Amino acid sequence: MRWQGQTTRDVDDAALPGLESLAGISGLIRTVTTPEFHGMTFHEVLAKSALNHVPGGSSMPFDWTVNPYRGCSHACTYCFARKTHEYLDLDSGRDFDSEIVVKTNVAGVLRRELARPTWNREPVALGTNTDPYQRAEGRYRLLPGIITALAESGTPFSVLTKGTLLRRDLPLLADAAASVPVSIAMSIAVFDDDLQKLLEPGTPSATARLATVRAAADAGFRPTVFLMPILPHLTDDPRQLEDAVRRVKDAGASRVVFGALHLRPGAKAWFWSWLERERSDLLPVYRGLYPGVSAYAPVGYRKLLAARVRPLLRRYAMAGGVEEEVEIRPATPGPVRATGPAPALLF
Repeated sequence: MRWQGQTTRDVDDAALPGLESLAGISGLIRTVTTPEFHGMTFHEVLAKSALNHVPGGSSMPFDWTVNPYRGCSHACTYCFARKTHEYLDLDSGRDFDSEIVVKTNVAGVLRRELARPTWNREPVALGTNTDPYQRAEGRYRLLPGIITALAESGTPFSVLTKGTLLRRDLPLLADAAASVPVSIAMSIAVFDDDLQKLLEPGTPSATARLATVRAAADAGFRPTVFLMPILPHLTDDPRQLEDAVRRVKDAGASRVVFGALHLRPGAKAWFWSWLERERSDLLPVYRGLYPGVSAYAPVGYRKLLAARVRPLLRRYAMAGGVEEEVEIRPATPGPVRATGPAPALLF
């Protein structure tokens, strides 16, 4: 792969911790493009921190995360993390999909942080903001260093992804799971190929992701599938849901976590524009379900969804349930290397 440096700058001594506030991409080392990633730009930066502490008041079921990338080439129209790109003076629409910030030194920084005497080996979640196995990972290979650092420090961790590149690291993950709790989860929202290409144009197909679930199960893991987000009037028909659960079961997943679409600030406007372009007939329906600044589907709809999915989980003998009711933690190591889903945040 040929990488062309478009701009190169001196390293910025003021590179911000974790790049939580990277106005104008300060701390930039270089910006690169390549024909293999047509239309995409990668901003390589040095981060001062790798571990991100989740605020105490958060509803998230974990305290620590590592996010090696900002922005995501999976380009899911509904992705909740879109608004975070605005903190970088980039937009939450097209820029989020094509302007990817890469923390090139994240593994080394993480290793130093995990070596501190104050680190208590609390579980760390990977894949809570943007996907760690998006296309850029094939070039930058940041995850092997992250996985190794976590395992060698005795730190439990979970991985949630839509990326089939996970298969590359299954041997490394299996080695890690011999000494620390490791959980693997695959997010699959759309099982119709044509619809998936419209809603998630940069993601692998559902078939490819299910094959990755099977590979993880064959490697000794008990993978979870996040059947999320379920989109009203697009992927919530009972026949669609049964087909999804059946295929997940056949792929060897041990658990299904499901939930309705969230439309948070940044994501909502982008999703509205997608509806106007592709399914304008549904725009009034969605405005009724997600009025004003509301990010969540109404309780009545969520109950309807649960009434459709729960019987399917029983019929196909699948563990799991609705997202807010399922505990999300890495499992204890044992004869089966890992169990339990990873955090439901790639939506």
